[in-house]
Amino acid sequence: MGNLLRTKDLSKIGYHNDQLRSLVIGVASKNFKHHSKQQLLDLLKEIKNDPEAFLDNELTAKIAEKVIGKTEGPAFKVYELRDEPVPCKTYGGKGIEGSAKRQMELANLLPVSVQGALMPDAHMGFGLPIGGVLATHNAVIPYAVGMDIGCRMALSIIDETDGFLKRYEYQIKQALKNHTHFGMEGGLETRQEHEVLDSPVFNELSFLRPLRSKAVRQLGTSGNGNHFVEFGEIELLEGNTLGLPAKKYTALLSQSGSRGLGSAIAQHYTQVAMNTCKLPRQAQQLAWLDMDTEAGQKYWLGMTLAGDYAQACHQRIHANLLKDLGLKALHVVENHHNFAWKDTLADGREVIVHRKGATPAHAGELGIIPGSMTTPAYLVAGKGVSDALYSASHGAGRAMSRQKAKESMTVSGMKKMLSNAGVSLIGGTVEENPLAYKDIESVIAAQRDLVDVQGKFYPRIVRMNKE
Repeated sequence: MGNLLRTKDLSKIGYHNDQLRSLVIGVASKNFKHHSKQQLLDLLKEIKNDPEAFLDNELTAKIAEKVIGKTEGPAFKVYELRDEPVPCKTYGGKGIEGSAKRQMELANLLPVSVQGALMPDAHMGFGLPIGGVLATHNAVIPYAVGMDIGCRMALSIIDETDGFLKRYEYQIKQALKNHTHFGMEGGLETRQEHEVLDSPVFNELSFLRPLRSKAVRQLGTSGNGNHFVEFGEIELLEGNTLGLPAKKYTALLSQSGSRGLGSAIAQHYTQVAMNTCKLPRQAQQLAWLDMDTEAGQKYWLGMTLAGDYAQACHQRIHANLLKDLGLKALHVVENHHNFAWKDTLADGREVIVHRKGATPAHAGELGIIPGSMTTPAYLVAGKGVSDALYSASHGAGRAMSRQKAKESMTVSGMKKMLSNAGVSLIGGTVEENPLAYKDIESVIAAQRDLVDVQGKFYPRIVRMNKE
């Protein structure tokens, strides 16, 4: 191996970008084994000085393509914001704080933005507001997807009447204690199996390899904050699109995401995006990855894996609980938020739609919009409204920050509120008390044009994380 290249050799001849150097070393070890080290360095100098001359040779084209635009200066592009924001429809604007509206307006000024929409549960987030939906042209914004990639809802409608909950309350509580796990550390006592753990993406994205064992351990568990697993009763309305008789059923509802796996993917590619796409300081978190680049394609692979993993977690939670209690699901409804999808607008334009805390609501598409521990969750079918980018809210939305909720509610006050609503809570903190959320009825009323209500779920036995 006389031509073994090191990064410091490449730095000396002007290859300063990490991505470029790793590409060069990879290409050189594969395609230039018969060159001496000096011959190879001379060739690389030529490519750097005149990259266009090497585009036609398949052995040097990859390096030349990377060098173009990077020979004279930094290995990133600088972008300016638009003078005017792209169209953006806001739903339930009176109940949305000004800071969330300003965040959305900033996103609508990105040069890749095509259209925006703000849902009635919107409140300030990182990058894009929670409840913000953004369509872009051929670009994906890791921070507009969010840190908990593929956070989602899953509802199992069970072949039992609502009376099951009262008769078997003790057994349900035991099952929730035995088959759910919340928080950053640890996992379930029994190792969980799922085909998602065999995904080749764990090897394709090298930084994920050491994380696979953590993904194995966390499968079938939930995180902190507003993540929950709860049993309750659902009342299905006449003529519901599920085709089930209109009556009350027992149901199991869960909300959680992709755990440490999704967070690692989000952090890694947010950094890649911010290193390669320079925006004015106030918009820098909204840096994007071009879908035509290797980084854009790899983030998409990682995001998809995280979404599949989040779905697998819900599948294991529901399977374990139903099996323990001897129950059968008549129908399962599930939907992602914190995700990006390829979609087509009403005018035929192909876009990437980011939903940061928003529910997909194409015509007939089912989703779940939860309220709080003491208010109903709504089972809805989308109406496919293009102004809303085929979306609806993902919940009631926070009315208070976690700190404010902590300061304004006592543990005994929350227990009394839950008791009055006929709700039992295992775990949970005052940060998630019902008053910390907006009024779900107002939020649903503000999106009557976006969804049709199919049923209402009332929480009865709730399991959350306890700090």
